[in-house]
Amino acid sequence: MLKSKLIRFALPLLLLFCPPKAGSKQKSADSQDGATGTLQKMIVESGSITMDVDLNRLNGTGGTTGTLETGSSRILSELRFAIAANSFFPILVFNNALRGPEPGSIALIPQNSATLPAALSASLNQLVLEKLASGEPFDLAVRHAKTGFVFFNVEGNLYDYDASAQLLSVQSGRLLISKEFANALGRPSDAGSVVGKISVGATLQPIEITQLLNGEPQSAVMPAVGTQPGPDVIVGNLPSLEQFGSAGTQVSLAVGTDSCNNGQVDLDWFALPSNDHPVIPQNLYRMSGGADNTEHFEQVGQSWLKHAFAAASADSCGFGCNGVNGTHLGSGCSDLYSAHLNASQFGLGSRAWVNPFTGFFPRGDSQTPPNNHSGHVHNDVSHRILVEVNDLNTTLNPGATYFAESQYVTPHEYSWCQTHHTQCNQYNNASYRKFSVSGTTNFTFSPLAPTVRMQPAISAWTAATTNQIEPEPRIDGFGVLGYKVTNPSAGVWHYEYAVYNQNLDRAIQSFSVPLGPGISVSNIGFHAPPQHPAWAHDGTVGDAGFSSTPWTPDQTANSLTWATETFAQNPNANAIRWGTLYNFRFDSDQPPQTTNATVAFFKTGSPITVQIQSPGSQGTPTPTPSPTPTPTPTPTPTATPTPTPTPTMTPTPSPTPTVTPTPTPTPSGITLTASGRRVQGRHTVDLTWSPVTSANIDIYRDGVVIATVPNGGSYTDSIGVRGGNVRYTYKVCEAGTSNCSNEVTVRFGGPPL
Repeated sequence: MLKSKLIRFALPLLLLFCPPKAGSKQKSADSQDGATGTLQKMIVESGSITMDVDLNRLNGTGGTTGTLETGSSRILSELRFAIAANSFFPILVFNNALRGPEPGSIALIPQNSATLPAALSASLNQLVLEKLASGEPFDLAVRHAKTGFVFFNVEGNLYDYDASAQLLSVQSGRLLISKEFANALGRPSDAGSVVGKISVGATLQPIEITQLLNGEPQSAVMPAVGTQPGPDVIVGNLPSLEQFGSAGTQVSLAVGTDSCNNGQVDLDWFALPSNDHPVIPQNLYRMSGGADNTEHFEQVGQSWLKHAFAAASADSCGFGCNGVNGTHLGSGCSDLYSAHLNASQFGLGSRAWVNPFTGFFPRGDSQTPPNNHSGHVHNDVSHRILVEVNDLNTTLNPGATYFAESQYVTPHEYSWCQTHHTQCNQYNNASYRKFSVSGTTNFTFSPLAPTVRMQPAISAWTAATTNQIEPEPRIDGFGVLGYKVTNPSAGVWHYEYAVYNQNLDRAIQSFSVPLGPGISVSNIGFHAPPQHPAWAHDGTVGDAGFSSTPWTPDQTANSLTWATETFAQNPNANAIRWGTLYNFRFDSDQPPQTTNATVAFFKTGSPITVQIQSPGSQGTPTPTPSPTPTPTPTPTPTATPTPTPTPTMTPTPSPTPTVTPTPTPTPSGITLTASGRRVQGRHTVDLTWSPVTSANIDIYRDGVVIATVPNGGSYTDSIGVRGGNVRYTYKVCEAGTSNCSNEVTVRFGGPPL
């Protein structure tokens, strides 16, 4: 988006277009001689620079004439450099015609090497090409970026500009040894000697576009410089993680966050009482356990939400900030909140008020303000990242690694997505960074790696497999199911699962893993991060806070299910709400097979299946029943009548399931037919087959054995899933053999197959 504003230009810029004559006054704004048109101020977006250097002459083994010799006695070495992105080397273009450069510099990134004098070789990674001020004896110079030491002056260079491609070229520049460099070489008489030539090819981008009328600026626009259509806030950096207090067995932490708008539209950043700004949760994770300390990936801390205010206009992500700030984070711009600022308790509000997919929360001047701190008193850990001391104590966690994560949730991205269906950017808002921890009761943290942008921390789980949980695209958000199977000893397999909810407002209520007959499991475990205690006006029902009750495991003949209470039983139950990760684990005497877990939801929606590995696939998990799929709004807290809404789903019709025509039987001679139906809204498929002589039959759904049954010629698959636009592909085989039937696909909803 282009933001317009009136700008008063400095006198030297106006003189470029209507310079006053000697002894005369500057021309008036209505002068007919003043320039009228479009002035663009451009910077170098990318490109390359080449220096062809005569090594003999540079090393003092050749002549020092004023011309560059290229005979057989000369060794010309090509030094190639990439141009650092968004180098501030301003170029003025008026009505698409080049008017010339302004003072600035281009950082050079070496792309090759050569045998050079020691002083130049040591500085090769610190070189810049600088445009010198008018009045200097040379137009350009190659110097050291930090010390200012000049290696070469440049003369004779010619500029050319291709307006259609926004390409700048500089040709025919001669490299002259500077006086400083000649003295450093011990050859002062070589100052001014030509030792090579330089050429530049660069792509430009506008950073300011001004309309002039008779030499006077009328308005200026700051062009979008982000790469993604629409607004797109990401976490560009997590610069620090710090402790801010302790109370009892817990400590409080906060992480610094540097947000960047990677979008081409300036992002709304209206401070409270407006509800059109980002909110910022902070999380902490630990990877530990097993032979290599990577068996578990657990969340050990979470905070309330920072409410953003007053956007800055820095460029820490290197996107090229357009300069817009205040009530908007400009395209390409960045805004840093230090750990101290994110630890400020009165700037934090409860997560319970926020729908993480739509970004909606009540206004600050409503009857239910989202960060009301009246009626309660803070201690040192209130509302910050809440962590148990024992989860950080390095004596108790030898070899563990820690990851800080933050996410920016904003209503602007959601509202933009609703009207621009191909420009939905609310799925990349989380980033993480690895930190080391020192201490046993009080802790310090140091970053161990750069921030990993636009990925949740579960992505850091070493050697784990992750699959997405997305029950209704564009209606609600998504989560991630990660799993890892290890073989710690002969005949024992450890199964570790992590279920992460990034921005699913409906939350997750149960998790089921299939088990086959006769499979033994032991050491069944569960882990969840600590919940914040109840606070007045915290957005939970009755201000009771969210429950911390561990999920109860339930093992049946064909599945192992963990579940919390349903929404109907307790709207404050310990569901996997947005921005949290829960763990489920057990040991088994059987090796892994690929199968599907079942994930059921808390507020609304039918269960879905997600691929995992488990010690058997002989049954379909039976999750704890979910509430009816009619959307349920977020509960209204006591004396807080404005709840966080959940997006309303439009129920889809339930057409008769369609079946692919049964193809000609395979050479095995087994013919399979299938028909689909709904039982209380749940998908059910009836299979029949013939002829088969074996005593038992393997039933395959989507390439996975779901049951081995006596050969009765038929089987009913009660899948337990509601909804539409789902397909299942079946085949049957004589048990334990590759003698199989044809495949048949059944679809519930969607167009006929």
